[in-house]
Amino acid sequence: MTDLVTFGESMLRLSPPGQQRLEAMDSLDVHVAGAESNVAVAAERLGLDTVWLSKLPDSPLGRRVTSALGNHGVDPHIVWDDHARMGTYYVEMAGKPRGTNVIYDRADAAVTTATTDELETDRVAEADAYYTSGITPALSDTLLETSRELLAIAGEHDTTTVFDVNYRSKLWSPADARDTLEELFADIDVLVVAERDARNVLDREGDAEAIARDLAGEFDFDLTLITRGGEGSLALADGEVSEQGVFEADEYDTVGTGDAFVGGFLSQWLTGASVPDALEYGAATASLKRTIPGDVALVTPDEVRRVVDQGEQSGISR
Repeated sequence: MTDLVTFGESMLRLSPPGQQRLEAMDSLDVHVAGAESNVAVAAERLGLDTVWLSKLPDSPLGRRVTSALGNHGVDPHIVWDDHARMGTYYVEMAGKPRGTNVIYDRADAAVTTATTDELETDRVAEADAYYTSGITPALSDTLLETSRELLAIAGEHDTTTVFDVNYRSKLWSPADARDTLEELFADIDVLVVAERDARNVLDREGDAEAIARDLAGEFDFDLTLITRGGEGSLALADGEVSEQGVFEADEYDTVGTGDAFVGGFLSQWLTGASVPDALEYGAATASLKRTIPGDVALVTPDEVRRVVDQGEQSGISR
């Protein structure tokens, strides 16, 4: 049985080396990137058996994605489209005051037409857990319906459903996101949400614990996980709160850090670790990701364990 199935878009990320401007570029670094595939890679590299479902153009660019994910051990189950295009995005990395800029070119990508009739939904039904994010239903009306159906299939077969709000302002407004995502929450067992998104998108108030209890009380999540950037993370499960700080890291590339955290957390929690231990493992995975170029956490279990063992023990459970 597969431990974790994810569904969503993966794109090609194109970045000028260093902090070069796109308008002055002579070359581009190419990485495979997408929230759901990022989580699958991190979880696979840290011990889970993972499958990634998606739809890609039947082209060298589509095969570039599956080759990259396959090299990390992820099992891609793909619907191939002869006529669709490959989504891409450009990242112009920079520190303060310029900041990092992301430019998307993903309209009409193959994944936006993916339906459950095409996808291998039996993989979701047979898995221990299914993960997707709020990016996926934002991409098209078709993907919204597919997201609903896959969550329902998971629920019908007792597959644990994990959902990361993962709000993107370049895809939809906070109000549209809130209305759509809260319709999906009834079929979600584990909610992951950044504290800023809980406030600005889900319209929640109070500190992280109050937000977690509010969401869990309204939607009956088994586990509510609030990420807080530099302040770490907080989880609520069975009425008990656990908190975890961050492990310090030199920041080379922060894109994909949240996905690394989720992949690291799931790699432990789905195999029986306690919530505090899984939070610590997720935080260590995220810290390593910040030192790695690209969106994917190219880490090993030994590296993560070393960060956990040698880093400050900043977890709090009460």
